[in-house]
Amino acid sequence: MSDSAPILTAAEAAILAKSQTAVKIVPMNKESIKVACSSCNLRELCMPVGLNTEELARVDELVATRRTVKRGISLFHTGEKFTSLYAIRSGFFKTCVTTEDGRDQVTGFQMAGEIIGLDGIVNDHHTCDAIALEDAEVCIMPFDRIEEISREVNALQHHVHKIMSREIVREHGVMLLLGSMRAEERLAAFLLNLVQRLQARGFSKSELILRMTREEIGSYLGMKLETVSRTFSKFSEDGMVEVKQRHIQIRDADALRRIINPQPCH
Repeated sequence: MSDSAPILTAAEAAILAKSQTAVKIVPMNKESIKVACSSCNLRELCMPVGLNTEELARVDELVATRRTVKRGISLFHTGEKFTSLYAIRSGFFKTCVTTEDGRDQVTGFQMAGEIIGLDGIVNDHHTCDAIALEDAEVCIMPFDRIEEISREVNALQHHVHKIMSREIVREHGVMLLLGSMRAEERLAAFLLNLVQRLQARGFSKSELILRMTREEIGSYLGMKLETVSRTFSKFSEDGMVEVKQRHIQIRDADALRRIINPQPCH
């Protein structure tokens, strides 16, 4: 149950760091951009809906390149100059910051169809690291181009505001998790949120494969590794989930919800 192994061994990390293919940037011609945005099956998750043909053509101009990011490699680092937002086309990322005592604190997990990089808008530099938890691909959207097209396509401006607002709501949710919830409530809320987001992308509403380690979950939820593993075991014993290493099957979602919102006694 511990699953505490690092994502990469030191040797693997060294090889990847030296590899010229660890981060591969793919220029896109006009036709491939069309495929990337207008016809992308994730478009409704990361782009505004209801655009007319002319507006859609303008929004298509946002994506200039795609980038592949190998597992364990950073998409951007803390302090790096902010130039673009990234739409995750495939794969899974974690964002993290380094605390004063040198520990890595996970601040979020992002998946296909979500936008990453919003942290850099406030002062033109990124305030966290974004690291791929598996081989991933992102569409690069230069922010100056987003601002330019937003002045012409109101729906895009509104959509960017919605994304920013969603980030604020998410951060408030994390504060609530860390500030007032017991360990069981934190893990139940985490699993239900993860399944809900995956379901919106066409995946199962009851099964998922965790792309992050138990340690990373604990860092995000403010729990020790032992507590995460113990709580998974309790959920399993109570018949709410079935756990096989990283494969999780939700057996009783209602029971998980009752942990977070217990029914009042009559």
